[in-house]
Amino acid sequence: MGVRTMVGHCVVVVVYDGVRLLDVTGPLEVFTVANEHGATYRLRTASPGGQDIRTSGGVRLGADLALEDLGGEAPDVLLVPGSPDVAATERDRALLEQVRRLSERSGRTASVCAGAFVLAAAGILDGRRAATHWDLADRLALAYPRVTVDPDAIFVRDGRVITSAGVTSGIDLALGLVEEDHGADLARTVAKHLVVFMQRPGGQSQFSVRLRSGGRRGEALRPVLDAVAVDPAADHGLTAMAARARLSVRQLTRLFKGETGMTPARYVELVRVETARGMLEAGNDPLDVVARRAGFGTPETMRRAFVREIGVPPAAYRSRFRTTHAR
Repeated sequence: MGVRTMVGHCVVVVVYDGVRLLDVTGPLEVFTVANEHGATYRLRTASPGGQDIRTSGGVRLGADLALEDLGGEAPDVLLVPGSPDVAATERDRALLEQVRRLSERSGRTASVCAGAFVLAAAGILDGRRAATHWDLADRLALAYPRVTVDPDAIFVRDGRVITSAGVTSGIDLALGLVEEDHGADLARTVAKHLVVFMQRPGGQSQFSVRLRSGGRRGEALRPVLDAVAVDPAADHGLTAMAARARLSVRQLTRLFKGETGMTPARYVELVRVETARGMLEAGNDPLDVVARRAGFGTPETMRRAFVREIGVPPAAYRSRFRTTHAR
C-alpha cells in the first residue's frame, strides 16, 4: 500500500452515551504520539448534539462539536468506537443516520470492537468483510447476513472501510492508519513508544492455549497441563503424560477431551506453538534454536505446526512485526 503524502489529516471520533472508554482513547493516543513525532493529525470528538457523554464505565467525556454540525470539511477518518450495549446502539436511529451521512463524505470509515454494529446497522458494511470482538462475531454475522464476518482478524480493511476486533485492537487499527498516511517507520516509532506490537501476530482467536483449554481442570489433569507449559521441550508423549497423571492412556485421553475439548497431542502442539511464538516475538534466535527450545526438535516440524495452527510459517510470523497491514 502506498504512503500518502498529504498532511493535516482530520480524524473525527464519534462519542455517545455508553461508549467504551478505551475504544476512544486507545486510537486517539496513537494519533497523539504520531503527532509528537512529526504527523499532523487534527483530532476531534463529536457527539449527538455536541453534548457531554458518559462512557460505559461512568466516566464523563466532553465533545468538541456536534455530529450534526460536521458539514464543511470531510473527515479523512471517521472513527466509530463500540459500546457493551450493542442493542442500544443499533436502536439509536439518530446516531446511525449521522454516522451514515458522515461516512459517505469521509475518506475512510473505521470502527473499533462493537462499533462494527453501528456501521452494520447504518448499512455501511453491506457487501463487505468486517471484524468485531471475537465474542460478538457470530451475533454480527447472524444479524447482518450481508456482512462477511472474519472472526479471527485483528482488523480488516475492505475498500475505504476498516473494522477492528476487541477493544485494544483499536490501537492496531490506528497504527495501520498511521502507516498508511506516514509510512512504516513512523508507525513503528509510535508502537515502540506505546510499548505495543507493530502488528499483533496471529489473530484474536490465538489466545493462550491454557485459557483456551478451559477452567475446569481436575486435580488429575492439572499437573499434566502444568508440566507441558513449564517445559514444552520435555517428553510429553501419551505414556509419559498418563504416568504423570497416574492414569491409563485411555483414561487420560478421555479426561483430556472432556476437560479441555482437545486431544493431549493437540494441547502439546498448541503449547509448543505458543512458546515458539513468544521466542520469535521477543528475540532473534535462529529458527533451529527456537524449534529445539520449544520442543519441536526440527525447524521443519515447527514449520508444519505453525502452518497448521496459525496459517503462516515461523519466518513469516516473525516478519509480521515489520508492518501493520490488515488481513
